[in-house]
Amino acid sequence: MKPRKLPTPVLVDLPKPLTAAERLEHWFEAQGWTPFEFQRNTWAAYFRGESGLIHATTGTGKTYALWLAAVLEGLAERPAPLPEQERKPNRSRSEAEPLRVLWITPLRALAADTAQALQFPLEDLPLPWTIETRTGDTASSVKLRQKSRLPTALITTPESLTLLLTRPTAPSDFAGVRLVVVDEWHELIATKRGVQTELALARLRKWAPSLRTWGLSATLGNLPEARDVLLGNRSTESAPIRLIEGQEKKSIQIDSILPPDIERFPWAGHLGLKLLPEVLWQVEAAASSLIFTNTRSQTELWYQAILKERPGWAGQIALHHGSLETKTRRWVEKALRAGTLKCVVCTSTLDLGVDFSPVERVFQVGSPKGVARLLQRAGRSGHSPNRESRVTGVPTHAWELIEFAAARDAIASRFLESRPPLKNPIDVLAQHAVTMAVGGGFTADSLLEEIQSTASYASLTEEDWRWVLDFVTTGGPSLRAYPDYQKVHRGEDGQYRVDNPRIARHHLMAIGTIVSEAHLQVQFLRGPKLGSVEEAFAARLKPGDRFVFAGRLVQMVKIQDARLWVKAAKAEGTITVPRWMGGWMPLSTELASAARRKLDQAAQGIFDSAEMRAVQPLLELQQEWSQIPRLGEFLVEKTVSREGYHYYFYPFAGRLVHEGLAALFAYRLSRRKPLTFSMAVNDYGLELLCASEAPVFESLSEGLLASDGISEEIRDCINATEMSKRQFREVAHIAGLVFGGYPGQRKTARQLQASTGLIYEVFRNYEPENRLLKQAQEEVLERQLEQTRLIDTLKVLQKSRLVFQEIPRFTPFCFPLMVERLRERVSSEKLADRVKRLQEALERSARKI
Repeated sequence: MKPRKLPTPVLVDLPKPLTAAERLEHWFEAQGWTPFEFQRNTWAAYFRGESGLIHATTGTGKTYALWLAAVLEGLAERPAPLPEQERKPNRSRSEAEPLRVLWITPLRALAADTAQALQFPLEDLPLPWTIETRTGDTASSVKLRQKSRLPTALITTPESLTLLLTRPTAPSDFAGVRLVVVDEWHELIATKRGVQTELALARLRKWAPSLRTWGLSATLGNLPEARDVLLGNRSTESAPIRLIEGQEKKSIQIDSILPPDIERFPWAGHLGLKLLPEVLWQVEAAASSLIFTNTRSQTELWYQAILKERPGWAGQIALHHGSLETKTRRWVEKALRAGTLKCVVCTSTLDLGVDFSPVERVFQVGSPKGVARLLQRAGRSGHSPNRESRVTGVPTHAWELIEFAAARDAIASRFLESRPPLKNPIDVLAQHAVTMAVGGGFTADSLLEEIQSTASYASLTEEDWRWVLDFVTTGGPSLRAYPDYQKVHRGEDGQYRVDNPRIARHHLMAIGTIVSEAHLQVQFLRGPKLGSVEEAFAARLKPGDRFVFAGRLVQMVKIQDARLWVKAAKAEGTITVPRWMGGWMPLSTELASAARRKLDQAAQGIFDSAEMRAVQPLLELQQEWSQIPRLGEFLVEKTVSREGYHYYFYPFAGRLVHEGLAALFAYRLSRRKPLTFSMAVNDYGLELLCASEAPVFESLSEGLLASDGISEEIRDCINATEMSKRQFREVAHIAGLVFGGYPGQRKTARQLQASTGLIYEVFRNYEPENRLLKQAQEEVLERQLEQTRLIDTLKVLQKSRLVFQEIPRFTPFCFPLMVERLRERVSSEKLADRVKRLQEALERSARKI
């Protein structure tokens, strides 16, 4: 029988499951995107188990470089569905995966925006992941739910993370974390919050040894150091660390609004609002703009000025700064994202990574004082990889045009500020020890080993650690008699724990390193809260006083129940604007150096930008009447007036350094000859004024610029005790020496200052070697006088060629210093009127030459 012929088989291509990488590629294609090379490099490094730091310009995809690495890992671990089986995952909490990604952000305001960005790709990818925030703004119901189960990805702040580490279930809650991301690391690294973050990361690595740690940064000069601080003392062999640079440089345009008339004798602060018409003309041409100022007071003034000039913009403009009510700030942020606001006047509260894609233009009122700050703010416009960012400088005086030109050059050369990490802050360590004692306890040796694994405490000595243990258990030699300072007890098993529930509760309420001036809530008698002002400002007000706040003109009614009660006011009589601490920002070393290079070019007759050509008449007159110092030169000017002998020094080292130098020079000169000095400083130089001639020229070569033993001299020539006592308030608060009160019953600044003042005097009189006391003294020298930079400046001046000029009249360089001194004098005459007469007299002299 002939065998039956079988039909030829038909080959059918069966659908193949998509790999995790293919699914991610398809998602990018669906968005019309293509992954950048640095993003692919990050994914590869993550899968190799590496940690590191990503440095890329704002708006170029840093967030997805890390988030999608974790997503890719999650996709690879799940069964691959067929293409037709792809669907949105069911993200019910019962089916969601446990915590595996921890995202640390420096600002609560960034948490919601970050959560939205992380959620976006999950809408189309089959992962049963949940994303939630945990900050001071998180609803109580969400916090209660998180007690039983944390989400797959948690976005939190350093303070909230530290609180989570004290939970009884924390070791198991965090044991499965695969990735921790520290966003905006440049904002944390040089602060006590950064140290707090390092300590939290050390605890997480103890519970999850294979944890991968990555930082994100946009504007930072000391990148390798920043990476190493974030990663701590980890072995590069067992856990390689990486530094990944972002995509090609983003296109950034930096220009300036040039005043129609340049005064040859400029002075600080008076020019900004004169340029308002030009600013408004450019704002009108853009869909949405941000106007950055350097202080909250400036923000209020500019908002009012814009509203007065453009009353039809009411409802389309807003202001945003840290003292406004949270609901108001959130509304502004939401409206910016939606593109419904024409313009927002703001401070640094909008510097960081919130994505406001509709923003087309950024304006910077006044010098940014730092290269990185201007670059960060520029990135708020054109917030996407392929769009140009643009920032326009609005000078408040003519010299700031030089700083805008210098900042542009520095950005082009990637000459950004470094942010050195803190070393061994004892107050943060004392707080952390109590926190760990609240969170289950610790043994001395194991916690010391954990602490020393951080970069900030790598050099912590056994002696310092024993001092901290004694301080948290007994209060130290001076406070042993007071039970409230005996917070931690050592049990028979060697474990250090907090047994007192009241002490534990007080400590948990005070966790954190942000210590600000005491504030009073500003609230309408019949209406909403507006925000808060510092207690020092409120104390100067009398009932009936009018002031501008939150864009409203209000009138003080009374201070009661820790609130400043107000009502709406009419624009009649005297109106003030609240002043907040920290209004003066010093010129950074990098921007000062860049400005010196622009002046060096000007001394050679090179004016290579619109800004420099605008100030050319000023600089040419300076060169004619005195000199423009070249690089490597130190200019000192001397002139005589009816007031006495004026000496002007130009180190170009920033306001804080010049304050220290002015006090130091006056002290050293008065030791050679009994003299009394008046002083003034700005970012370029300092003035010493005395009634009789001072031995300045001789002293310059005989020790005036000496840098040896400077700490003791500075303490002698400034009110170091009062400054240290004020700084001690922050140290004492962080170390747990004072309790700030319960919510709604916060202690006033006067009460806290009185309490810390008493403790300060006890330490000074009975325990002068107390480490917290010494820390406060050192922080005064570094924060308020920038001692390290001051010493470096003196060393540079010692090597510089001295140019001593006796001048017959005030020069363009010294004129703003003279005006700074006049500001401090009580006079019935308006400062602007007096300055105008001085300018006219000098202009007449200039025209005769």
